[in-house]
Amino acid sequence: MSVFDAIDFDSHEKIVFCSDPSTGLRAIIAIHNTTRGPALGGCRMWPYGHEDDALKDVLRLSRGMTYKAAISGLDLGGGKSVIIGDPKRDKTATLMRSMGRAIERLAGRYIVAEDVGTTVDDMAEIGKETQHVSGLPETLGGTGDPSPATAKGVFMGMKAAADHAGWRGGLAGRTVAVQGLGSVGSHLCRLLTDAGAHLIVTDLHDKAVEDAVRQFGAMAVAPDEIYEVEADVYAPCALGGTINDATLPRLKAWIVAGSANNPLATASHGDDLRRRGILYAPDYVINAGGLITVAEASLGHAPETTARKIDGIYDVTRAILDQADKLDIATSLAADRIAEERFRHHGPALAA
Repeated sequence: MSVFDAIDFDSHEKIVFCSDPSTGLRAIIAIHNTTRGPALGGCRMWPYGHEDDALKDVLRLSRGMTYKAAISGLDLGGGKSVIIGDPKRDKTATLMRSMGRAIERLAGRYIVAEDVGTTVDDMAEIGKETQHVSGLPETLGGTGDPSPATAKGVFMGMKAAADHAGWRGGLAGRTVAVQGLGSVGSHLCRLLTDAGAHLIVTDLHDKAVEDAVRQFGAMAVAPDEIYEVEADVYAPCALGGTINDATLPRLKAWIVAGSANNPLATASHGDDLRRRGILYAPDYVINAGGLITVAEASLGHAPETTARKIDGIYDVTRAILDQADKLDIATSLAADRIAEERFRHHGPALAA
């Protein structure tokens, strides 16, 4: 299959396949759009079953970063990279440095950061080969782990959805089903617990589930059971595509709001959620906290300024939800229209 014929190809500016037999590197870098600035996006390492799966992921993720930067009013474009391999078994310092050399060859059109399967320490290794890296450890002058900022943005977006739905008391006393207890999911659980919410959790790793039960008093369910639990909010915080033809009819939540990129398997599922009366807080709107942190730090802005922008995700989300109601369209479509206007014409940021 030609890359140009791939269903997720969306006029991407550049797609680079990277190979280094000496280190075992097999990677793809996708730059979707640089109208607003250089493409920034994380490097994901995952044991994809086939390179077509890796291509599909990097195309969808890079496109999402363009929309995320635009909706957040950042002067950045969208890009992403994926490394094919098991991060627990295949990752080495030399492999990450090889990835750094591949990024350096793009001469600044793509700026890398951490993502699923990579860490700030991996970014430090990449940084030995290229200056086009963000999210370095704090000991190296970087922003460190962006997960708390991402979780805070998701929390603010979830609050906005709850208020838009007219829930008195916001998230207090509500039940949230959290799918995925990685760094972001765990931080989100803490914020929700502090807000008085009840948690139902699941993860592929038993230890993560056990920790959530112990720390937050959460109820644990098997991974496949999370879709049909009685909950007010479904928070997908793992990989994308969890809202699809098979899972959507099982959802019993009133709101979908989580940190996962591309939780909708196809764009049409945004309309499906709307028809079922389920309010969707678009993923790239509410999970932009990490990106905002990295972007603001690169501009030398004070932490207080960054914190205000992350809190502003509440107002951006409310504006999009209100716009969707006004136009009688899916919230995902309302967000897309605003983002597309900005990165296609480099328009102004949505006022928070």
